[in-house]
Amino acid sequence: MRFGAPALLFCVMLGAAAAYTRPACAEDIYSTLERSDGSTVKDHVRRAQKARDAGRWTEAHAAYRAAFDAADPASSTERERAEIAGELGLCELALRRYRDAAEHLAWSLEQRDALPLALQLRFEAGQRKAAPYVATLYLSVDPPDAEVLIDGKPVSGPARVYRLFLEPGQHMVRARLAGHEDAFQSFEAQAGKATSISMQVPRAVAPGAAATEPVTGHREAKNPARGAQASSDVPSPAASKLRIAGAVVAGVTMATGGGLLIWSAYTEDELHDQATALRGADQDASRCARPNAPRACSELRDLQEKRDFLRSAGWVTLVSGGAVGVLTLASLLVGGSSTPSDGVRVVPTVNGQQVGLMMNGAW
Repeated sequence: MRFGAPALLFCVMLGAAAAYTRPACAEDIYSTLERSDGSTVKDHVRRAQKARDAGRWTEAHAAYRAAFDAADPASSTERERAEIAGELGLCELALRRYRDAAEHLAWSLEQRDALPLALQLRFEAGQRKAAPYVATLYLSVDPPDAEVLIDGKPVSGPARVYRLFLEPGQHMVRARLAGHEDAFQSFEAQAGKATSISMQVPRAVAPGAAATEPVTGHREAKNPARGAQASSDVPSPAASKLRIAGAVVAGVTMATGGGLLIWSAYTEDELHDQATALRGADQDASRCARPNAPRACSELRDLQEKRDFLRSAGWVTLVSGGAVGVLTLASLLVGGSSTPSDGVRVVPTVNGQQVGLMMNGAW
């Protein structure tokens, strides 16, 4: 009996602790689920930042992904959405998901004006690291409102020129539109390289348009205008010259646009090197945001404006050249339904390595 009271007291205390602990754990679990189900964008971002700082990249990626999906123009600012997309891309880069990283970093940098310079440099550095592992496709489709599918998966659009990031390998592009025939284009994407494709979605032929009646000599004599109509299908010399000029203009314009984009890429590398030298290895990245910023910050901003101008000019020139090329190609397709026995046909060709003209025929 001397040890009975202490033992009984110990059992009572142990049971009370177990009874208290069990409801508390259940309450924590359900409260966590409630927070995750109804979390705001800021809650997701806080969890993502904590996991990122601890090096838990999978957890950080899931939280940033939830924040990116929950963010919309009604509940977040442009800077918040751009920053979330960039941080999501850096998490994917750490997880070696290079295609997703390139896509989200590029989306973030499209709103670079809303981001501070320090974040721009971080995201640009991440984009450069992801670029050697993914292929880039610049795709233009005519008509531009056609639905585009890559390997059977629809692409968000429509757009005048799509910039798509793909895994290296063989891919199939499909464009479809009501009242038109589907257009297909297969190509091989190479890591670290860009490919340009222009697609034309032809109109569908009416069901009864292909049917023709047998023509006798008597009916041919009654309708002599039929021969004149057939001869009008042969392109005139003026039309051929205009098409050749259009092809030349498209090739030169797209080559110029590509040169401007390459120039902007060199300028971007120079901007990154100067910014890194200005900040130093252990100094604050927001040094240029201070009132007493050094003179080098002004030069850095000038270099950034030069890079943005070159990039914008390059894209405008490239898209303009692509539009001229598409119009020229459409003219060739429409006017080339009946090819004469002699003559020359000029077709613009554009790919990731070269821009030029292909000529065939007899002369």
